[in-house]
Amino acid sequence: MSEVIPIGSDHAGFQLKARLVEELRALGYEPLDLGTHSPESVDYPDLAHEVASRVEHQSARRGVLLCGSGLGMSYAANRHPGVRAAVAWAPEVARLARQHNDANILILPARFVSEEEGVDILRAWLQTEFAGGRHSRRVAKIEQEPR
Repeated sequence: MSEVIPIGSDHAGFQLKARLVEELRALGYEPLDLGTHSPESVDYPDLAHEVASRVEHQSARRGVLLCGSGLGMSYAANRHPGVRAAVAWAPEVARLARQHNDANILILPARFVSEEEGVDILRAWLQTEFAGGRHSRRVAKIEQEPR
């Protein structure tokens, strides 16, 4: 059975999300498109919470979100325990987010990357493993309650 990857976007990410859904299928994943399903304005936190909740409760190992800048989605998604949602605007940023931070949600800033760049970022993130080692200690500290 292929890995299910929930994916969601607001209206700004709608077009790029459709392309990434195609790419996920082509790569052998099972994308779970949670919306939005049109370019009509929607509230990004609703989609962020839907995807992040699936990762938080481990019904999905990782997910993908898109909005105009990526920032709004990251604010909402990172409120969920165990979620490490990273905004990536280049493949190297996506790789580092996985290697060093074990990012389990990729967030793309749809207004700032082309479709081709978005696909390259997605591929880099999917293909990169967490490095562990000293990074495991740091990820554990992210999960701690603030003092």
